[in-house]
Amino acid sequence: MTEMLSIIFFLYVLVKVYISVMQIGYVARAKHSNPVLMSPGKYMKAANYLIATERLKIVETLIEYALFLFWLSFGIRWLDTLTWNMGPIMQAVVAVNLFLIVNYIAELPFSIYKTFVIDERFKFNNMTPELFISDQIKSGIMTLLIASVLSAAIAWIIINVPMWWLFSFLLIFAFIVIVNLLYPTVIAPMFNKFTPLEDENLKAKIDELLRKSGFESEGVFVVDASKRDSRLNAYFGGLGKSKRVVLFDTLLQKLSEKELLAVLGHELGHFKHHDIYKNIAMLGGILFVGFYIFGHIPTSFFMELGVRETPAMLMVLFMLLISMFIFIFMPIISLISRRNEYEADRYAAQVCNAADLVSALKKLVDENQSFPKAHPLTIFFYYSHPPIIERLKALGDKSVAKSGSDEALKGECTL
Repeated sequence: MTEMLSIIFFLYVLVKVYISVMQIGYVARAKHSNPVLMSPGKYMKAANYLIATERLKIVETLIEYALFLFWLSFGIRWLDTLTWNMGPIMQAVVAVNLFLIVNYIAELPFSIYKTFVIDERFKFNNMTPELFISDQIKSGIMTLLIASVLSAAIAWIIINVPMWWLFSFLLIFAFIVIVNLLYPTVIAPMFNKFTPLEDENLKAKIDELLRKSGFESEGVFVVDASKRDSRLNAYFGGLGKSKRVVLFDTLLQKLSEKELLAVLGHELGHFKHHDIYKNIAMLGGILFVGFYIFGHIPTSFFMELGVRETPAMLMVLFMLLISMFIFIFMPIISLISRRNEYEADRYAAQVCNAADLVSALKKLVDENQSFPKAHPLTIFFYYSHPPIIERLKALGDKSVAKSGSDEALKGECTL
């Protein structure tokens, strides 16, 4: 069984690398075509940035494969031996945290390189080394604390509950819901400063837009995103009464009032169509399948690995394989997400103005320097948003009709 698992993981890595290679070649050719939605200089810069990040992604994927081989051939046995004399709950806590720490150490250089080399070279990075270290410490402590609590709880469930996989799934699903509830008011403020929107005129118009959509929020806040990154965005965070309207400070600087309202109209479209709840339910369905599979792993598999069949080893295996498992569902997740984005665009065109949303999308592409072309495989697996040209055409933008006929014009614009 371990041989079959190794083959499947190798194919997963091969597909990821192949997609990146195809994307690099595609963009390398496309950057010499006529510029789309941005000036020639920005168009070339956006293409080079995308190529640089894809090359880094290939190396990250290869390191992911090396980590998989390490854990499968040696690391899992090392964790089992290291925690041999511990009780099952303490073993789970220690093994899970050690697994996370080793993976974090292996992946940290890529985060540093992307932030302080690639993003710095292309003028996107505003983060200082001090802020980066602070973020890493905060997120690291929070991750280990949460991992300790969850791994201890799941270990107890595995030991004491017959259908442990079902109740473990319910625990993790409940945790996901709680994180969504707490994110805007508890988690996000640990990393950024949120201040109430001071522009009373704009706030009144936003409140009116929210009222029309039946959206009750805790308020409209501006986040100091510019201290890390120069790109633009906005979002609605939270569930229930904890919902917040969050505007990047960079967004306020670059978009007109009408364009900003159109962007918020798009986000309200996600609210009206219950997309947050749909996404949580979809993730829950995927996790349910994953927990079911891991709840029925045969004892012989642990014997092949040379480890005991303990809660700790089950959880380490789950974490080792979860990225591959989710990747299998990525085309479906991305397809549904793209459809949701079209619906949100249509809603924004109804409550605001299609022309204002078109103008805002074009500015976002230009300011964020999102290269507007991509290989079809990249879109199929990774694009949570429709190709930008297709979005503009769906909104009735006549200026992209000619460009839209080019099959290559398939770039994603995050909004």
